[in-house]
Amino acid sequence: MLTGKAALAPTDYRWVVLAVATLAQATASFVILGLGVLAGFLQQDFHLSASEVGLLIASAGAAPVIALPLVGDLLDRRGERMIIGVGGAIVAAALILAALAPSYVLILVFLFVAGAGYSASQPGGSKSVTAWFRGDRLGFAMGVRQAGLPIGGAAAAAILPIVATHWSWRAAFVLGAAVVLIGSLAFVVLYTAPAGSAGDRPQSRPARSLAYLASTLRHPWMRGVAVSGTTLVGAQYAILTYFMLSLRDQQSIPLAQGAWLMFITQMFGVAGRVLLGAWSDRSGTSRFRLVVASMLAVAAGFVVLASMPAQMPLAALIVLAAWLGFFGLGWYGPWVAFVADVSPPESIGLALGNAMALNQISIMGAPLLLGILHDVAGGYVAVWGCTAALLAAAVVATHRQR
Repeated sequence: MLTGKAALAPTDYRWVVLAVATLAQATASFVILGLGVLAGFLQQDFHLSASEVGLLIASAGAAPVIALPLVGDLLDRRGERMIIGVGGAIVAAALILAALAPSYVLILVFLFVAGAGYSASQPGGSKSVTAWFRGDRLGFAMGVRQAGLPIGGAAAAAILPIVATHWSWRAAFVLGAAVVLIGSLAFVVLYTAPAGSAGDRPQSRPARSLAYLASTLRHPWMRGVAVSGTTLVGAQYAILTYFMLSLRDQQSIPLAQGAWLMFITQMFGVAGRVLLGAWSDRSGTSRFRLVVASMLAVAAGFVVLASMPAQMPLAALIVLAAWLGFFGLGWYGPWVAFVADVSPPESIGLALGNAMALNQISIMGAPLLLGILHDVAGGYVAVWGCTAALLAAAVVATHRQR
């Protein structure tokens, strides 16, 4: 039996850990993923181009490129609870400052700071779940935990447009700050590392240098992880940033109605993360094979999105939104479980931080570059077609790597 907060048996308390890790991820994602939902309101208020909208998303994704490897190293040395608590406080403070900012440039600065704080939630929550579930239903547990991202995004799609319409996007930012604080506080109060785990005995070694962190990216298994992760997360943020805007411009669907289609996308992303993660636990099923299948499925969805005529039936758009959500967001559960599987036990935080830092390059670059492509090409056909081609190329590259 465990003592203190973990008075339940380990096999029971791990479900409490999974619940609070998922809650912390969902609340941290509420506004970070909700930026795509709020993008149209910011665009109208500041008269932004598509590339300037992309820069909003890129600013939130820029800091984690550097912060994630450092956070991963801190997780191995200091444990998960403190890192996630401090990260949540940073996100909340930055969102409040962004809500008060009088200019577009200052909003970019504060979203950059929010992205630095958000860096704690992804590897921290994944490492906590791995510590309690490694070797037993890890794919399912990681899928549930990673479902926190689309759960937060779905809640944002349902709530934030209402807040922004009736009050303002600034009020939506303040609401997001309160939500983040609730989730991180719950994790700090309820989480404890399993007895005897690396998290229960934080390492006293010195911090890794940036050169050491970079050297870990040369491991052979990291190549497939890097190619699949960066292309899929770029596709994911293309959906989160431009799906609603393309529906508005190509299908004449108002932002409020488009937000409900985004809600469907996020909810099917929740289902995808759980079901694909659970499927990856089956004996003989390759987690990485499911990731590659998701790449092909998302590419097919983008081809449909690029080629469909105006005034598509709503039922067809709902099916497309569900398809893009299930595969375009659902891939992350088996992908993170695969990274945890192949990582050394004493360096799970470092491996997760490095892999997620590579993804952040796409999170930072994809919305901006696709926004520029839209402005140059004059529409979203080029955006979806180019992203589909990159996914297809990544499938070929990962096949050769394997």
